Amino acid sequence: MKQERASRTRRALLTAAAEEFDRRGYAGASLVGIARAAGISLGALTFHFSSKQELSAAVREQGCDATRALVARTGARPDPPVQSVVSLTLGLVELLEKDASVRAAARLDRETADARHSWRGVWTPLIHERLRATADAEMCPVPDSTAVAALAELLVCGTEATLPQRDSPDSERDNSALLARVWRQILPQAIPVECGEGRPPPSDRPHTALHPPSTGTPAPVTNEE
Repeated sequence: MKQERASRTRRALLTAAAEEFDRRGYAGASLVGIARAAGISLGALTFHFSSKQELSAAVREQGCDATRALVARTGARPDPPVQSVVSLTLGLVELLEKDASVRAAARLDRETADARHSWRGVWTPLIHERLRATADAEMCPVPDSTAVAALAELLVCGTEATLPQRDSPDSERDNSALLARVWRQILPQAIPVECGEGRPPPSDRPHTALHPPSTGTPAPVTNEE
């Protein structure tokens, strides 16, 4: 019973801390505010996490774990390389929209670099791996895979850095749908037309890049016109 109660307290702390770090960043977050949001005493918080640095590391790892699951699911799909990259970027943005721990991990990664808990380090290797595979492709190689990889990183990081606060008027903006529109503009310039791969779905129907992270898998990016 005591172990179960301790586990519930830890989960409540991580949830409250993720939201605090997401909203305020590392410098602005406080242990007092996190304890208050979790509904526990500061003493109980420090029993589980001795410092803000230790707590932030735990939040980062939780966000990275959720991201690793998405990367693993995307990597397991037999999609063409560019389509896989596009699907991953859309999935990452949707995950950022849904999961405070992922948003916190991304923000903390920007503010306080930590090689042990690097959010970008979780997903960028798959992008580079998939696009390197096109360099030696006999059919339809990507003309500049390095530039496309850099573009994919910038699109995800730029979207993350400009995500509206949960309580702002723009908080209901569908960022993954917006990113799909961006890819529709970019891909005709980056990929030979005859290759026909990696196109996001048409703009007249909603795009869902992944189902709920705990159970689903990324949906393929179709080639429909």
